[in-house]
Amino acid sequence: MEDQTITELERTYAPFIRRDVYSGGKIPFSEIALLAIALFTIVPIRLIIGMWLISVYYIVCRLCTWFWDLDRCFLVGWRREVVVRVGRFLCRVFMFVLGFYWINEYYAILHEIKDEKGGFHEELERPGVIVSNHVSYFDILYHMSDSFPSFVAKVSVSKLPVVGLISKCLGCIFVQRETRTSELLGVSGLVTERIEEARLNRHCPIVMIFPEGTTTNGDYLLPFKTGAFLGGAPVLPIFIKYPHQRFSPAWESISGVPHAFLVLCQLINYMDVIKLPVYYPSENEKRNPQIYANNVRKLIAHEGKLIFSDSGLAEKRDYLAMLRSPWEADCIFPSTLIDNKDE
Repeated sequence: MEDQTITELERTYAPFIRRDVYSGGKIPFSEIALLAIALFTIVPIRLIIGMWLISVYYIVCRLCTWFWDLDRCFLVGWRREVVVRVGRFLCRVFMFVLGFYWINEYYAILHEIKDEKGGFHEELERPGVIVSNHVSYFDILYHMSDSFPSFVAKVSVSKLPVVGLISKCLGCIFVQRETRTSELLGVSGLVTERIEEARLNRHCPIVMIFPEGTTTNGDYLLPFKTGAFLGGAPVLPIFIKYPHQRFSPAWESISGVPHAFLVLCQLINYMDVIKLPVYYPSENEKRNPQIYANNVRKLIAHEGKLIFSDSGLAEKRDYLAMLRSPWEADCIFPSTLIDNKDE
């Protein structure tokens, strides 16, 4: 019975367990030496260049938003063009500075959606939303460098220094999760409305949603929430993976400061991206958002060779709580399962 309980817990928390050189408890001396060297060499350089890039982009955003009310509508025309082009370029430079010197991008070919001529159908309907697995905050940087989409964020983000202005220039959807009145559509309503607008209006930024709702270690795919699929609009599925030998850029159960430090210390970081064709829902999927979400999830899992998991944010919070209380975790199952106590 105890072994069965341990097995179930392993299965439940598997998507959030780190598996890299730094997650085994004792860090090898060779790694400590590399960290020490990096601390006084590449880390300061990366920090200085990173801060400079953010400052430059903030200035660009400030100049492009003069005499423009971002609280009323997103940027259009030359303002949007400048913000997008400069933003994409600087985000890619930022990733290069952080060690992502090259990003391997692959385009999946799904034979069942080919037309009679052997190629893919021309764009029948513009997708209003990009859906992707979620592994790290670098996912966001990549998507900004690639398609520069808008994200869903809390209202409080729009009021932050620097980040607030940049998020507005992105055209982010700011939501107040606890508020729903007759005048407010609620989170799902606002997101669905923006997705529909992005689908119909090429000048509206496409929406980026991580339907898992949280990050994993990159080996698993959690259940998809239906927010991106409620309107029945076509979606663009993307899969991201971070191959690694030493430190994993995945941000699933390690706290922010250690994670950022170890990323800065790692000379080379790797990223693989698989872009799938636009997914056009059937009539049945349009009527049943959960079926739509499940089918897109199966597609991404198949192309990314990911393992399905029934866990979610609640299980992740439980796992993080156990990392903060090693004694409690050892009372539940052996410490060999808890291979990261950075929290």
